[in-house]
Amino acid sequence: MALQNGPYVKSENPGRVAWCSCGESKNQPYCDGFHSAQGKGNRPVVVEIAEAKTVAWCGCKRSGNKPFCDGTHAQG
Repeated sequence: MALQNGPYVKSENPGRVAWCSCGESKNQPYCDGFHSAQGKGNRPVVVEIAEAKTVAWCGCKRSGNKPFCDGTHAQG
């Protein structure tokens, strides 16, 4: 799995973004459809970015505020 112990901090432009919820994407933190190719039931979390901003995407996939980092990775 392509998990990381910390957020993926990315500059985002307005538009829809599909965050990888399974950790298998080769294009973290974004979904590349790998879950579908493997027959897994996971689905991406799609969010609408309203304005250009920096986003801290969850890298450990355990956030209580998915798809955004809430610091869960630091809790062990």
